[in-house]
Formats: sequence, C-alpha cells, structure tokens
Amino acid sequence: MSSITRVNTLKTEAEFHDYLQKVGAQIPFDEQLSPGHTSPLGKPFVAGNKTVGNRFAILPMEGWDAENDGKPNDLVRRRWRRFGLSGAKLIWGGEAVAVRHDGRANPNQLVMQEKYLADFSSLREEILQGHKEAGQSTSDLLIGLQLTHSGRFARPNDKKKLEPRILYRHPIVEKRYPIEGDHLLFSDDELSILIDDFIAAAKLAQKAGFDFVDIKHCHGYLGHEFLGAVDRKGKFGGSFENRTRFLKEVVAGINTVAPGLMIGVRLSAFDTIPFRPGKDGIGEPETWNNGPYPYAWGGDGSIQGVKLEEPVAFLKLCLQLGIPLVCTTFASPYYNPHVQRPALFPPSDGYLPPEDPLVGVARHITINKALKDAVPEMMIVGSGFSYLQDWLPKVAQAVVGRGMVDSIGLGRMVLSYPDMPLDILSGKPLDRKRICRTFSDCTTGPRNGLISGCFPLDPFYKNSEAGKMLALIKKGKD
Repeated sequence: MSSITRVNTLKTEAEFHDYLQKVGAQIPFDEQLSPGHTSPLGKPFVAGNKTVGNRFAILPMEGWDAENDGKPNDLVRRRWRRFGLSGAKLIWGGEAVAVRHDGRANPNQLVMQEKYLADFSSLREEILQGHKEAGQSTSDLLIGLQLTHSGRFARPNDKKKLEPRILYRHPIVEKRYPIEGDHLLFSDDELSILIDDFIAAAKLAQKAGFDFVDIKHCHGYLGHEFLGAVDRKGKFGGSFENRTRFLKEVVAGINTVAPGLMIGVRLSAFDTIPFRPGKDGIGEPETWNNGPYPYAWGGDGSIQGVKLEEPVAFLKLCLQLGIPLVCTTFASPYYNPHVQRPALFPPSDGYLPPEDPLVGVARHITINKALKDAVPEMMIVGSGFSYLQDWLPKVAQAVVGRGMVDSIGLGRMVLSYPDMPLDILSGKPLDRKRICRTFSDCTTGPRNGLISGCFPLDPFYKNSEAGKMLALIKKGKD
C-alpha cells in the first residue's frame, strides 16, 4: 500500500492526470463543471413512465441498526432523511430489506412485514421531507426499496453466526465460510416458496408508497448466486434460462399482484475468483487448478478476465420483462471487496488492495460503458465512484455526458456528505472536510457487531458509544 498515492494528496488536475497515466487507469474527465440544468448531471431522464429529475442516485446499503424484529427505528429514519437531503432524484432502495426473517444479513436488518407497513411508509416520508427541506420538488423523485435474501451470507439471529441457505456448493467460498452437509441447499420447492415471499414483499412495498422494488442480484447474496449456479441441477441451475428463472417468476408474480409497480435490479455485472490476504496482507487470488474458473458470472474463467455475453443477455432479458433500470456493481464484499468497492483502507476482515483503487474505478466505468453500448435502451446506474473523492464531480459529469452511464450512484460518500449532489449541481466547491476518504469504518463497525454509519466524519456517530468502541477495536483493545 505504501506505493499507492492517496487521492487527496493529488492537489491539481495535472497531478491527477499524471497519476492516472502512471497506474494505467483510463478515467474520463471534464476540465470544467457546468452547474445546474446546463450540466449533464442536472438533466432529467425517463425510467418507465417516470421522469427522474437529475443524474444522481443514492445506492442501497446494508443497515445494521434496525430493531431485532426488523422494524425501522430512529437511527434508520435519520439516515433516510439524509438521503432525501442529498438532492439526488433517484433513491435506489435506501438499504437492503429482507423479504423474510431467515434472509437477513444481520440481526438488525430491516424485514418487510405487513405489521410494519406504516413504519416503511414513514421511511419513505423521511426521504420526502428531507428533499423538501433541501428546497427540492418531490414530483421528479423516484424512490425504490431493495428486496433481498442473503443466502449463504445470512446471519438472521447472531451477528457472529452464519445461518446460510445456498443454491450450490462453492469449493472456494466454503473454505472461508464453511457449510456442513447438503441440507442447507434450497430445494426447487423451497425456492418457489421464496419467490412467493419476494412477490408478497413487493406488494407491501407498493402499499407503502414506493415507486419501484429492486430484486437484488449482487454481492454474493442469493439473487447473485443464481447467476453463477452453473452446476446446480433442476430448473433453477445450469443453463442461462434456468439461472434467470428466479427473476422471471418474481417479476411475473409482482406484475400480477402489484400492477404498476416498477421493478429494477441491482446487478453484480462481473465477478472474479475469490481473493484472500497474502503473507504481506495484500489480496491475492485463491488457488484454482481445475481448468477455467466456472463460477465467475461475467468472467472469462481467468483470475480477473471479463466476458460480458451473459450480463448483456441479462440486461436484454430485463428489458423484455419490462425492467427499465439496472444498477451495476461488481463481485462481492465477502470475497473480493477491492473489485466491488475500490478503497485504500480495507475493513477489519479484508486485505490491502492488490491494485491501485483508481484502477478499480476505471474498471467500473469501462464495463458500464460496454454494457450501455450493448444495451443502450437500458437506464444504467453506476457505482464505484466514491474513491475519486475530490475529483468525483468532474469524472461524474464526463461519464454521464459521454453516455457511458445514465446515473451516478453514491453510497458511503453520502453517509459523510449527504448534500454532495446538491453542492455539485449548484456549482459550490466541495466541503473537503466531509469527503469520504474510504477508511472503511462503515464496514469495520458492523463487521465487529456495531451499528452502521460514518464514524470518522459524521459527529453523530464519531461521538456515539459505538464510535468510542470502534476506536478501541481499531487500537486492538477490547
């Protein structure tokens, strides 16, 4: 990591460009920013029958601070109001919401239940109120809810205990996350029940007032695992047609019980072989000596090679199913976080980056452009931009202005700096004291059983009891 230059030390555009060339990262860049509606970032776009007012989106993140029964509380409401304050016109899910108890990634994740319908309506209202507080009209605001089952990474009852349900046996991932016996494999009949749970959750989301639901297919969770289930037997594995059956049946059911509800998909559009910490702490690929690696959806069988034929076919299938929005991400935070979330500082259970994180940002942009070129009708929301830090506005304007992606998704960046989109659109200088520097504390905290939030830069979390505990954990104390 010592050879990687921190982005915030690159003070001039010339230094930034020179460094990009040095590390081999091809990243578009606009020399001048255009404010407001004169900027590509301020132009509306259409998704389904809805006009979305600008090109910023808030990405769904994983909450660790709801009640144990999945009910939203004040911590969740505070975060959602700040999403509204951002000025972004597309709120992609707010955060992941399990469709049933056993699908939660942690014991404090939200669960969509009818008895909490009013609470989910109030979460949506927090976004609306925050948006109004920021002086924004809500008529061009699109709000969705991400629906998920966490599959092999489910921890519904104990933050330290996996209670996985899987689609197939993964010989590498299971070295790190062991699974004993085949009884945890979903049967086809059990998957049909799960499909009904997704459909029921979507109907509740519509009742709560959400404009769309996201059927989550990313980050190693169950929807993503379907796409790599190349050696699963039965109607949900093997062929591309079978591996996308889950999505098709969920969509058909939603269209029946919740007509008019828009559907989106957050998609890990590219995967690689899992990585592990090497002897020097730097990430390295796991060993695989059995020919081409078969489980990397969107990969070519090599360590990090890309083969987008199936992801392109997936986007085309989404259009056929009436899905107008796809939010792209890559890989999984559980087994190759440097691909999914470029960062200089790893979380406590991660590894030092094996490449300059700007190379990872460039990969996001390049693959998104390839997908957009192949399926131009699809509205694509990109991610992986936070590591750009001070240079995010000029890169964001460039990639949207050149048609490489339709919307700029921001996740951890808005935890520390929720109104960054409004500052960019109004032409204000960025508040450098609030820019996310990718310290990964928002992941290290939950990995150690704490709530989620920006501990370094948000005083609300920094000064909390959880913030004090995290400081001790990082010092190696207990």
